[in-house]
Amino acid sequence: MRPPEVLARRPGRWGAQWPGRATGLALLAGALQAVSLAWPWGTPAFLAALGVVQGQAVWWLQLLALGLLVGLLRQSSHPAQAAWLGGCFGTAWLALTFGWLFISMHTYGGLNALLALLAVLALAAALAVYTAAASWCFKALALTNQALAALYFAALWLLAELARGLLLTGFGWGGVGYAQVDGPMAGVLPWVGVYGLSALAAWLAAMLAGLFDRGEPAYPRGAWVRHLLAILAVLAGVQALPVPQGSAAGTLDVTLLQGNIAQDEKFDATRGVPQALQWYGQQLQTSRSALIITPETALPLLPDQLPPAYWQALQLRFAQGEQAALVGMPMGSFEAGYTNSVAGFKPGQSTLWRYDKHHLVPFGEFIPPWFRWFTNLMAIPLGDFTRGALPQPTFDWQGQRLGTSICFENLFGEELAAQFAVPERAPTILVNISNLGWFGAHLAMDQHLQIARVRSLEFDRPYLLATNTGRTAVVDHQGRISAALPNHVAGALQAQVQGRGGITPYAWWVARWGQWPLAGLGAGVVVLLWWTRRQSKK
Repeated sequence: MRPPEVLARRPGRWGAQWPGRATGLALLAGALQAVSLAWPWGTPAFLAALGVVQGQAVWWLQLLALGLLVGLLRQSSHPAQAAWLGGCFGTAWLALTFGWLFISMHTYGGLNALLALLAVLALAAALAVYTAAASWCFKALALTNQALAALYFAALWLLAELARGLLLTGFGWGGVGYAQVDGPMAGVLPWVGVYGLSALAAWLAAMLAGLFDRGEPAYPRGAWVRHLLAILAVLAGVQALPVPQGSAAGTLDVTLLQGNIAQDEKFDATRGVPQALQWYGQQLQTSRSALIITPETALPLLPDQLPPAYWQALQLRFAQGEQAALVGMPMGSFEAGYTNSVAGFKPGQSTLWRYDKHHLVPFGEFIPPWFRWFTNLMAIPLGDFTRGALPQPTFDWQGQRLGTSICFENLFGEELAAQFAVPERAPTILVNISNLGWFGAHLAMDQHLQIARVRSLEFDRPYLLATNTGRTAVVDHQGRISAALPNHVAGALQAQVQGRGGITPYAWWVARWGQWPLAGLGAGVVVLLWWTRRQSKK
């Protein structure tokens, strides 16, 4: 009988004996990972029975995809091959996840189609370096104990996700935790957030892969039973986690505006600009809700570019009475610099409230060093914004404190958490305004909505999304969509939103220490396992 530490491969398992086949499987796994975040197609009956719905996350498909990668890594011949497979997985996953960037660069930015395609692939490949590095480390340690190997993979995946989401301005879009928003592990979000959920999903995927990989290493008798029991025990523990109990904090009547201004006309002085000024101006004047919210750059002009008396009429409209408005528009001037902002109008204020976007989009809202030549190839208006501070005051109205963000800022939970550092001043409602018309029909919209649902669960807060073309929606504090407008129509969504008080454990610790506790935990597991493995070889 072979000892457990002897590796026993079955020929061809996971495709490892044929590098081309293994590469193809890694690319397939990455593609499955991408579509698990928001299913992009209609669904036949047999898929609908499995919970697959267009626009929704598919939690079990995400586990299948990542489990397939783990199996490929375990059967790879050496760390370099594992890094290649991890890089292929990451490139396919990320390129298909944010392939909508091609639309913004080519269709609306005017960049040559081939260059736009290469830019998307280059960005995906650059970010896939993190998954390649994690895969190399996973194979290099070559743990024979599958339970420890699963823990090791989860720690490596956590560090890779944190690095991708935080370093070099960060772009954690498409993290595996977002695919789990409707899954059985979502209960950990108010405790450890999306990165913690990503680590748990990676652990479960690795454990499930181990159940089917009976050849590496050879199982002692009955080990698979203990393996399965460990999985079930962890899942049961997640289900038993207490739900942090916040408190109701009154209600607020809101109207969310969706102008549906065509993106290729939005900044056109003869078409989109007059249409936006007329439509949003009329809605702001006639709506009767306590709070009216427009999308990002709903008014696509700086204040001094607006028609005579337009700005004054807007201020006069909300100078008295019982109504307020949050209006997306650029603020400042070309000479002194301008910001992507939300202007807040309400009775009784001596100065205009405003929120200036802090986390700017590279190439779209600020130009990284040495890349001006690339942005000059595209026709992107207002492409060099000034960065806002962090944190910024909430917009307080009718007993509610509204924490505001713009576009993909809702991706950065650690930045939103900065407003929760003082519980008495924490937001009771979260608001995000965006213009997703840059990115095509629906995929980016669906992913953006899943991100907002995750933030709602992390912070136990309702989330209001006002967008130009969709998805304009109200998400309650339990991550459920309580109201929404159809995509690509002009409309006003009226809803009553219940604010929430209290602080979740996640909001408490992230507001103080950011994501460092999770990074320290992941690094600690990796160092401990490397040290233990080294000691065992002496």
